[in-house]
Amino acid sequence: MKKINKNKMRLAIIFGGKSAEHEVSIKSARNVIQALDKKKYNLVILGISKVGDWFQFEEADMLSSKNVFASKRKKAVTVYAEKNGMVVQNNSKKTKIEVVFPIIHGTFGEDGTLQGMLKAYGVPFVGSSILGSAVGMDKDVAKRLMREAGIPVSKFLVYRKRQQDELSFEEIKKALSVPFFVKPANLGSSVGISKVKNKNDFSQAIKDAFAYDNKIIIEEAVVGKEIECSVMGNENPMASVLGEIIPSHDFYSYKAKYLDKKGAITAIPANIPKDVAKKIQALAIQTFEVLCCEGMGRVDFFLTNSNKIFVNEINTIPGFTSVSMYPKLWEQSEVAYSDLIDNLIDLAIERHEMENKLRVSK
Repeated sequence: MKKINKNKMRLAIIFGGKSAEHEVSIKSARNVIQALDKKKYNLVILGISKVGDWFQFEEADMLSSKNVFASKRKKAVTVYAEKNGMVVQNNSKKTKIEVVFPIIHGTFGEDGTLQGMLKAYGVPFVGSSILGSAVGMDKDVAKRLMREAGIPVSKFLVYRKRQQDELSFEEIKKALSVPFFVKPANLGSSVGISKVKNKNDFSQAIKDAFAYDNKIIIEEAVVGKEIECSVMGNENPMASVLGEIIPSHDFYSYKAKYLDKKGAITAIPANIPKDVAKKIQALAIQTFEVLCCEGMGRVDFFLTNSNKIFVNEINTIPGFTSVSMYPKLWEQSEVAYSDLIDNLIDLAIERHEMENKLRVSK
């Protein structure tokens, strides 16, 4: 991987956002800020509130366990483009940003919205660009692209809001069997997801999913191990060792991930045959490339008792909390947390430089 001399680069961390994953984003940002090598970067910490207002924070605010958006030291800022770059302005003070690490999970931050703004500003940013972010967020589109590429995915059905009153439990049961999962098509961190075991669960599950998105996806339940693989790279992505999620709950829900300290245990590396692990790693890279992703991504799999593999989804801005698998898997692949952050920033700059070499006119 190309190493770039950052020489105290001015790095903006963007977190929060208008997403149901707002609180998870704050936890991820705290971890990244703690892990960063402060000798290499001048930090500009930017938080977006749940209503879309932008603020600048002190590092001390982020490292506190208190509600960061309640801090009296936060400063309202405006963000705009100037001379092909990103500028943060607080009253008369202007700060030019050299690279951005967006850590907003879910809608408005992981779905291509923020990436489009950053690309228009002409600033390098960590993670996938517009297309990979949008495709990776939409479970329906991602699964159709994977299926077209021959990547194994479980059976699924897609419905839009206008069809809500027409949904039939019996028809879905006939197509997918029970239990099955009901999910918002565009969200992560298991928000709005329900496991439907019978007709009594069905109506509330549909209501919950449509509360977060105008399109939902209903998937068959695959019985087996939940395996995760971290991917990193641009032109030549590489895969980490594999990890297994072993939830103590009925499934790996939001509560199991973030609220219950005993909600799941992880096994790294995953206890699976070596030849199966290699297949999963190859599929992780293939998925990453088919979905037009760059920089980073975590690909989640199901592995049945007969070693049949299914790709569940990709997360283009995976969690960076203390319990998150993306950095944990790289640590077990001999990439320390601070080095991982450096590598992701290098990849952002590398892609930006490659794009700037492209012709934009005849």
